[in-house]
Amino acid sequence: MSKFRHGNASRDAHINSLRVIIAVLAILLCGAGYGWYQAPQNLTIHNPPDLRSGSTRKWWEVPPSTVYSFGLYIWQQINHWPKDGKVDYKANLQRYSAYLTPSCQTQLARNYQRRVHRDELDDRVRTLQEIPGHGYQPDDVTILDRDHWVISLNAEINEYLRGTPVRDLYIRYYLRVVRADVDPETNPFGLRLDCFAKPAVRLTWPHKTPDSETTDISPAEAGTEEDAS
Repeated sequence: MSKFRHGNASRDAHINSLRVIIAVLAILLCGAGYGWYQAPQNLTIHNPPDLRSGSTRKWWEVPPSTVYSFGLYIWQQINHWPKDGKVDYKANLQRYSAYLTPSCQTQLARNYQRRVHRDELDDRVRTLQEIPGHGYQPDDVTILDRDHWVISLNAEINEYLRGTPVRDLYIRYYLRVVRADVDPETNPFGLRLDCFAKPAVRLTWPHKTPDSETTDISPAEAGTEEDAS
């Protein structure tokens, strides 16, 4: 009897140890499941456009070239009025609102209303593009900190009123860009345009190096709250 009694005791001890192990594994599994549930479903990684030599960077770092291309793209779309500035400008502010900071939205909305009151938008067609040969350079992006940048954008603006050219100028914008990883559904870039870091300047000789020939631009042309676009 003693032999069987000891055998049963050993069996019960082994069963109890297995129960403890199962309980510990269940707790670990629940913890792993909770961690998996809390992990982000989407993670935006910014990589430079040229990956021939490879790229190693922290996932939260945004390359200056990405900041520049974002600022150019959004500002170009805001200033694209293919048919009627009164309709297109307002529609652009609504369409790209997720890519603008609240203060920038307010500034551009005021600019829109000001232009409407001056009758500067009816039947106005506008395009904005990068000046050929004056594209992105490393010095065009100033890194303020991890989440704030200022880009220098050399652009050409053309405007037509009922088919007649009314404006053709070359201008350098200083646009502020900020990090905004708040709504990846409507803003997959994780960046927002914060309008102007300082007033723009007019480029008088765009076929030369822009830094060599610049003049201040008046508020009625671009770069201030008086005429933000």
